[in-house]
Amino acid sequence: MIKKRILLLSLVLFGTGYTQLALAQLDTLQRVVAGRTNSTAQLKKPYVILISADGFRWDYAKKYKAQNLLKLSDQGVAAESMLPSFPASTHANHYTLVSGLYPSHSGIVGNDFYDANRKEKFKPRDGSWFGEEPLWVTAEKQSLLTASFYFIDTQAPIKGIKPTYSYLPNPAKEIFVKDRVIAIKKWLALPEDKRPHFIACYFPNTDHAGHQFGPESAEVEQAVQFVDDAVGQMVAAAKESGLPVNFIFVSDHGMTPVDNKHPLTIPVSIDQSKFVTVSQGNYVCVHAKDPADIIPMYEKLKADNTPGYNVVLKKDLPANIHFGPADDKYNRIGDIMLMAKYPQVFNASPKPNPGAHGFSAYELKDVHATFFAWGPAFKSHLQIKPFENVEVYDVMTQILGIKGLPNDGKGTLAKEILK
Repeated sequence: MIKKRILLLSLVLFGTGYTQLALAQLDTLQRVVAGRTNSTAQLKKPYVILISADGFRWDYAKKYKAQNLLKLSDQGVAAESMLPSFPASTHANHYTLVSGLYPSHSGIVGNDFYDANRKEKFKPRDGSWFGEEPLWVTAEKQSLLTASFYFIDTQAPIKGIKPTYSYLPNPAKEIFVKDRVIAIKKWLALPEDKRPHFIACYFPNTDHAGHQFGPESAEVEQAVQFVDDAVGQMVAAAKESGLPVNFIFVSDHGMTPVDNKHPLTIPVSIDQSKFVTVSQGNYVCVHAKDPADIIPMYEKLKADNTPGYNVVLKKDLPANIHFGPADDKYNRIGDIMLMAKYPQVFNASPKPNPGAHGFSAYELKDVHATFFAWGPAFKSHLQIKPFENVEVYDVMTQILGIKGLPNDGKGTLAKEILK
């Protein structure tokens, strides 16, 4: 059914009447920040389209024969895999991709987390939670216009700035491939002083299917094909523009099958009047309201000797996940961590899904992400080894010719893959 719908969309996409109707519908959802233009110095800069397919595991393209992605990445750059930062979750790693910062340094340490200083849980639409600057804000400050089609965390005004062009969620939830393709065509056809040079697009399909049905399912295969067809159409639209457009296709993390029939539970011995607990599925952060309660609670949890997870003080977490006290810039990581032993996960309502992520990329290959890139800025026919996703930020700032901010990347990826 999904493949038939994709084919139908492809056939009708550029029909005149249909396109005019779709443009009218999209225009009601688009938000444009008035008064912005590219500076004279930015007018001739290259273009970057960043496509994120949530939960698109490192091996999905080959496993499910994503023909467009395999062909395009073969022409450009294909990584064996990309290591997501810990935790391998959506908000954390999308922000890492566009800031070059580990989640503990950006402050976006998960999809759901607690700030001990603010004494509240994360609200993604509230820009005050974002203390560090993403790529689109840096670009806009340097008079280089940007656009977003549902890219994670572009709805919040960070440092008071949103992309020049963005879209509100559609109440009818009828946003298909055609909409993203039309938006890209429209943006790239704007006069050069109004044309965005950085465009970020987001697809949730593979993540949703992977969670609900597991990464080995027919539903995931259909989702991969859906995204692959979308990429093909987006590349064709960019080619029509005649502009020097570079594509980077990434995912935030992978997906792995987990034991959802025997979920772990948060110990009842944790006094909720003294501690705040936040579960991420593969781990639970335990925040003490009074530091004096940390060690007694830790010793009690250790003494319980509950199988299925490890009880770890923040200071004793592995150094390679950058989640210790010295890394916790915003005080958002638990004082005590309950770390699930794969393939087990903590309980969720109504029950855990058969597919999950979040685990350390240094312990589980299934959570590795995808990285492909092609376009005039990239070397051709290049296969590269796995690398950390903090490196992607420098690649984009170098192509765009803007001054990036200090970050956790070493610049090695940019040297390896850019011409």
